[in-house]
Formats: sequence, structure tokens, C-alpha cells
Amino acid sequence: VYLAFDHSLHRNVAIKEYLPSAYAVRRSNHTIAARSGQHQATFEAGLRSFIKEARLLAQFDHPALVKVHRFWEGNGTAYMAMSYYPGQTLADILRADRTYATELRLKGLIAPLLDAVSQLHAQQCFHRDISPENIIVQPNGAPVLLDFGAARRIIGDMTQALTVVLKPGYAPIEQYVEDGGLVQGPWTDVYGFAALLYCAVVGKPPPAAVTRAYKDALVPLADNPPPGYDPQFLHGIDAGLAVKPEERPASIAEFRELLGLASVVDTQQTVIIPKGSGVAGVPTVALFGPKYPGVYSPPGPRVGVVWKQVYCSPCRLRRGLGRVPRRCDERARRRGVRRVHHDRG
Repeated sequence: VYLAFDHSLHRNVAIKEYLPSAYAVRRSNHTIAARSGQHQATFEAGLRSFIKEARLLAQFDHPALVKVHRFWEGNGTAYMAMSYYPGQTLADILRADRTYATELRLKGLIAPLLDAVSQLHAQQCFHRDISPENIIVQPNGAPVLLDFGAARRIIGDMTQALTVVLKPGYAPIEQYVEDGGLVQGPWTDVYGFAALLYCAVVGKPPPAAVTRAYKDALVPLADNPPPGYDPQFLHGIDAGLAVKPEERPASIAEFRELLGLASVVDTQQTVIIPKGSGVAGVPTVALFGPKYPGVYSPPGPRVGVVWKQVYCSPCRLRRGLGRVPRRCDERARRRGVRRVHHDRG
């Protein structure tokens, strides 16, 4: 990956080059080629996957998902130009500062990432490479989820080298099985997020899923709770770390709810906005709508409303989806809801 300057738009960009060093080499004329004839098929398959991933990423536009501006082929390989995100990986931050991983900070970090991945899932796309090394935390604290590593998966499939593809501790059991016996889906990324949160809380990733499938020595966080974390939050992490896919939350929305985070708008257009927790500047969540009995349901028509992102003014992080009419916002505020910003565009 190279740092470059886009002269047409006058901005820094990151350029990612397809160069699998184990299977390709850079020649003296700067072109890229397979190391040998036996590596040619693997190199070409990885190249096709790299281009496919660039096309896929270019379709999405979310502040917590790496943005691909363009891609092209040249010098016997391919490149993608992405937004440049200054900052550190979450892995580096956690290694340098063990006090970083408070529950409040982790919730603020994970919420926009879950929102970004839920958009992928809506298009039947799965990340399958979630780990602290794949998340950049920018100087303002906003996280960005990096590329899918699709080319590495193709190379790993062709060479049977799972170490090329998977990160032990973060990959669920179904990623070790490619015969269709265990289906991958949203629950696959749920495991990655749960493992990430477990690492942040405990200081190390959980044991590899294949090891746990034979003998699960993982002690649930809720059974031995670390100080400073809400039991619901720990239970949510434990649920996401279930070895069997069918025992995990089946969707990002379900996982968010188990963690105690804002959920997404349901099919009945439930409105979700932040609510004051009683601690200055610390938002929690108020869930409105018929899905949640006993809480405030905004009046007025629900037909023809364009639903947009709702932002929490104290932390400026996305907390869910919804557009609240002004009268409903004022009525909700009288019930203790903090001021929020509504995108009415």
C-alpha cells in the first residue's frame, strides 16, 4: 500500500497494489509476474479476486467502510485507489494502552462498524476478515473497516494454506470448512466482531475456533466478569462467540440488541434515538415503537417518510436509522432524550 497524491482532486489517497510476495515478484522493469509457472494459476485467480473486490467496495459509501475511488490494471497487476485514513490500527492501540478499552469507548467504536457491515449484509456480501488489525482508528476516534482480503482467500483456497486466509481467534468454525457443511452468513461476521470485543476486554483473542470445537476451554465473560463492564454487554459478546453458527445471533441487528446498542429500523419503522444516561455526555438508547411495549411511540403518519441517519450530538456517532418529525422530537426531548441532529435531506 502506497501513500499518493491525487493531483486532480488535490487530496491524499492510498494506493493498494496486488503483489502476493509468496507467489509473485517485481521485475526490473517494474512489472509484476508469477514466480514460476506453477504459481501462475494461483496468481491470476488472486488477481481476478482483487479486481472483483475493488468493484464491490466501490459500490458502498459509508464513513466506517474503506472507500474505493477507482481501480485499474497495469504492469501485469492491478491497483485500487482508496481514501487515505490517518491513524492507528485498533491492534496497535490495544497493545499500547490497555486502559483504552472501556465499555463506553468500545460501544462507540463498534456501533458504526456494525452499521457498515449491516449494509454489506443487505447486499448479500460478507466481510469475513474482521480483526483489530483490519480497523483503523482515526485521530478523531472514528473507526474505518479495511478491505475484505478476498484475494488472500482465493490464494488460500487454491493452495490449501488456511494460514494465508484466516486469523486464528477471529475466524469462526465455518470458515475452516469449505465443503458446504457449515454455511457462512451474517453470523460469520458476528463471530469476528465478538472476538474483537473479547480481545479488547481480555487483552488477547479467544482460542482458535477449531480448538474450541474439540475442547472449549473459553470461560464466558459473564461467568468471570471484568470490572467496569455491564453484564448485558458481556452476555452479548459471549453469545457472538458461540462455536456453533446456529447458536450465535443470526444478524447484526440481533447482535446489536444483545450488546445493548441501538438497533436498526425494523419493518414497522421503529424510531431509535439516543437518550441521556444520567451521566453527562454519555448517551444510551431509547427504543420507540410497537416492537417495544411500554415506551413512547411517536404519533403521526408513517407512510411516505424518508428514513435517514440519526446522530447523537454528544459523541457524533451513528446510533441507528430514523427521521423524527420535529413535533415528535420535541415531545421525546421532554421525556429526557438528548438533542439529536436529523438529516432531513
